[in-house]
Amino acid sequence: MTVTEVLTNNALRGLFDAQRSAYLQEGPPSAEVRRDRLDRLLVAVLGAADDLAEALDADFGHRPTGFSLMVDVAGAIGNIQHLREHLEAWMTPADVRGSEAAGVPTTIDVTPLGVVGVIGPWNFPVSLVVQPAAEAIAAGNRVMIKFSDVNARAGEVLAQAIAKEFDATELVVVNGGIETATTFSSLPFNHLFFTGSPAVGRIVQRAAADHLTPVTLELGGKNPVVIGRDADLEFAAERIAASRMVNGGQVCLCPDYVFVPREKIDEFVDRTKAAFLAACPDFATNPGITSIVNDKNYARVTGLIRDAVDKGATAVVAVSDEDAARLPDPATRRIPPTLLLGVTEDMTVAREEVFGPVVAVYPYDEVTEAITYITEHPSPLAAYWYGDDSADFQEFRRRTASGGITRNDFAVHLSLPDVPFGGIGQSGMGTYHGKAGFDTFSHQRAVAESKIPGGLAGSMRPATVADPAVRDGVRAQIEEARQQTLQRLGR
Repeated sequence: MTVTEVLTNNALRGLFDAQRSAYLQEGPPSAEVRRDRLDRLLVAVLGAADDLAEALDADFGHRPTGFSLMVDVAGAIGNIQHLREHLEAWMTPADVRGSEAAGVPTTIDVTPLGVVGVIGPWNFPVSLVVQPAAEAIAAGNRVMIKFSDVNARAGEVLAQAIAKEFDATELVVVNGGIETATTFSSLPFNHLFFTGSPAVGRIVQRAAADHLTPVTLELGGKNPVVIGRDADLEFAAERIAASRMVNGGQVCLCPDYVFVPREKIDEFVDRTKAAFLAACPDFATNPGITSIVNDKNYARVTGLIRDAVDKGATAVVAVSDEDAARLPDPATRRIPPTLLLGVTEDMTVAREEVFGPVVAVYPYDEVTEAITYITEHPSPLAAYWYGDDSADFQEFRRRTASGGITRNDFAVHLSLPDVPFGGIGQSGMGTYHGKAGFDTFSHQRAVAESKIPGGLAGSMRPATVADPAVRDGVRAQIEEARQQTLQRLGR
């Protein structure tokens, strides 16, 4: 059996048990071993670069080779180099300041967890398993990757590339459908990392709960944009149009809806339509466009538009008249960039993450209306603001909850190597990227020595805790703290 075959339950458990046994036998690996594994991971991914890009093109129906090389392969270079440079400092035990003076000299060990499972999505199927896997390896763990079955060709390529560089007890890629994914989620990992939809995230978390496996969930959400009254509208329209088209709009960080000052709605729509047209005057045939990944998602996105229009929304299609006559096209799975006006809460697009080239546009009179709408809906993975660092922006920043915020651009809050990236609430839990990822896949263990006269244990002997003097001393301590607190409260 090869790692690229659909695995039975017993085979998956066998891979896990082999990794667990190898980890227990080896113990926490040295920095040298971790760097060697990171280098082999990088060689595996870079060596398969062209094959991965070709496979992703076939998996999506059409995905530009240059785009796949950029976002699914080349990104590993900087990520892994950063981990190599810093892992020794990150894994060094740290002394706890003040612990020696307190009579309890203490250090914090940073130890691996053991065996980590990584479940990837279909939109960036290579990069979004390689990065967390690399961070788990840097932290000293063994890793099993479950690749998305939507990208079966790319999964085959990556599994073979990894198998050439790694023994399956170190790192392995498994492929398969829902049955494989279900069994994978149920393995007793020391940590399970999942990127995908909230609906599947709930299933993964339930499966992991049987073993009390901690999980990191990188999910999605309906990401809002607010256009401030001081914003350059042409600039904002160009960048929003560009960001909505990334990967065919199939990005968990893409803007889903935009709040625009009411008096500027018409201008914003005109400028955004012009920006789409300028970027892709030949949308139906442009080789730079990524297709919707499969028929199921094509039907879902076109259904969202149709449902909204049927319920009274206005759809502004941002392509040429010639392309408008040809699109949407089920054969190529191309959906034209579309602005939806007049969206109401009874429309499915108001509640469901789009994952396609569609943006809802809402008017506001006061910025508090936009902020209130955002806060009353599930917290998104990203929130965007166009305009200056104004009082309105600071209020937006203070009151809204989101995984991250980018002002005047698309998703730059995830571009720096040691800035924690993750969601909140419906958009996920836990973080990774650089040091945050290393910490996610590590356990911080306190190691303390007691130099306390009599020891902490001695202070809790039956004779001590029954002593009236001890009791009265504790009561006095409690009353003093209570009075100090009341004084701070002005009572």
